[in-house]
Amino acid sequence: MNYIALCDREIILRKDKLPVTSIEIEELKSSHKVLDFFEESQNNLQVLVLADKNNLNEKYFAITIREFFSCHAESESFFVFRAKALFSWRQSTKFCSFCGTLVKPHATLTAFECPSCKKIFFPKIEPCIIVAVTKGDKVLLARHTKRNQDIFACIAGFVEAGESIENAVAREIFEEVGIKVKNIKYKGSQSWPFPDQLMFGFSAEYDSGELRLQKEEISEADWFDKNNLPPSPKSGSIAYKLIHDEF
Repeated sequence: MNYIALCDREIILRKDKLPVTSIEIEELKSSHKVLDFFEESQNNLQVLVLADKNNLNEKYFAITIREFFSCHAESESFFVFRAKALFSWRQSTKFCSFCGTLVKPHATLTAFECPSCKKIFFPKIEPCIIVAVTKGDKVLLARHTKRNQDIFACIAGFVEAGESIENAVAREIFEEVGIKVKNIKYKGSQSWPFPDQLMFGFSAEYDSGELRLQKEEISEADWFDKNNLPPSPKSGSIAYKLIHDEF
């Protein structure tokens, strides 16, 4: 069984930096206010979500999920990402969207089922694109107006209904910075459970146009030399890999 203890956007670990055990899950449950506690049999996963980490015993410490995945293998990060994504889904899925009945956990699936109309609700994923646009030896980076960090990052956005992810790349770039691109190439993907994104990473080359910012989304954007970058995403993220061409 894989045991994960979370609090907001952080994971609680033991002092030896290992995930908690079943005994420690019970200890944390008894000493803290619990927001949720659930199991997923198909992934041998048990998840505890605390309301706060106040008075956390000295045998534990908390780090951000972002920090955890930057220094752990994808196989280890999967369970943390899965736990965070499932918790967010459980919090937002309470009633049937067809008839309004309170939903119940499905007997065998990772899903909720409406006891009235029998509609089944599975965990949702929001597909997003993120793209590193290059112009010669420079890369386009932008400061996003709504981002909670003051850094320059790649252009990113949600895939809209009816479009391919490649079309989403071209559309988001044109909408946010006013340029057209060519040679769009898929590079890789990464789960981003804040709350439920799946990021599809791309590279693209500048084709035409001048930078014209969508101010409600982008506060600043420019072409930067890869050897002289402004504050940007840290290693471990798909944005870092795209910017530094590590795929």
